[in-house]
Amino acid sequence: MLKRNPMIILNRTSAKSTSVTLCLVAFSFVCMGQEPPSTILVVEFENNVQYNQDAFDYSKFASEPSVTTTPVSKTFGSNVVIADIVAVNGQPAMGVFFRERRTIMLTPDPTPGQAIADVTRTLSGFETAFEILQPDGTPIGSVFLAALGGGSPTPPGAPLVQNLSNLAIVGGTGAFLGARGQGGEAAVPGNTAARQASMTEDPSKRRINGGGKMRWVLHVIPMFRPEIVITPVGPAVTHSGDFSLVTGSKPAAAGEILSVFMTGLGPVRPGVDPGQPFPSSPVAAVNSPVNVTANGKAADVLAATGFPGAVDGYQVNFRLPTDTAKGTATIQVSAAWIAGAPVNIPVQ
Repeated sequence: MLKRNPMIILNRTSAKSTSVTLCLVAFSFVCMGQEPPSTILVVEFENNVQYNQDAFDYSKFASEPSVTTTPVSKTFGSNVVIADIVAVNGQPAMGVFFRERRTIMLTPDPTPGQAIADVTRTLSGFETAFEILQPDGTPIGSVFLAALGGGSPTPPGAPLVQNLSNLAIVGGTGAFLGARGQGGEAAVPGNTAARQASMTEDPSKRRINGGGKMRWVLHVIPMFRPEIVITPVGPAVTHSGDFSLVTGSKPAAAGEILSVFMTGLGPVRPGVDPGQPFPSSPVAAVNSPVNVTANGKAADVLAATGFPGAVDGYQVNFRLPTDTAKGTATIQVSAAWIAGAPVNIPVQ
């Protein structure tokens, strides 16, 4: 797999100035011998309702404002599931969980009305989408899955799931562009099944009428992930006062504001076409939630922006936690809950 990494050139802005300008000016191709590490997303959603197609008169669809009941879906029956995303990896989020499926009872030993097959799948043939937003409604990205449903054991290597499904991540958008992987319902306490409703029930009343709560685990292999730029003398982590590199001869201090220069933070606002440099006015803000940790403790992220004039080059400003111990601090950056490789910096 070929991956493009930026190189940094450091230039003093003037003979009298101690500031350093970081310019992302050249790119080289590096051959990677293995697939990028995977990321686990635990997505929580509420008001989970399954609308079963138990009527065939279109005029009755979505017309009943009150709670409805419905018989158990039979073979070849269709349904739609809608729920509200409320958190990802424990952080508040918004968005929608949507699933459309057709029930096909697959089994090697069928009874009348079931389908004979070599595998046992009781809720087969469905497509699922997670569209994830920040708490203020800013779109982050979507993850799409195609699947066979519960029954046979989950395939080897899948995350622990409750419904023994065989679900493949087949793509994504935004921060999850090109994502692959697999997923399913999380095997955790507190899950409640989707409320079963008729397709005659008005889905505009879903939050009023209520539904189940669920967690899903998405085992995502992203197409790209955050990477801290590495210069010939170390990670591109700088003192914000003069943009000089944090080094053994000039270490960081607890509570200091630092800047780290990155690739792979994904889309920005306002949007920039692929392959085009980031603007200087207005500065392009990273669209996804960006988190920085120091020795595993959350740091205060002050800004995350596209570096003006760079393609896939970003600057993240953060405050090193005030209780960071002297010695070596391990810095790690994530965007849209996808973490990059950590680097070490000296702290005085």
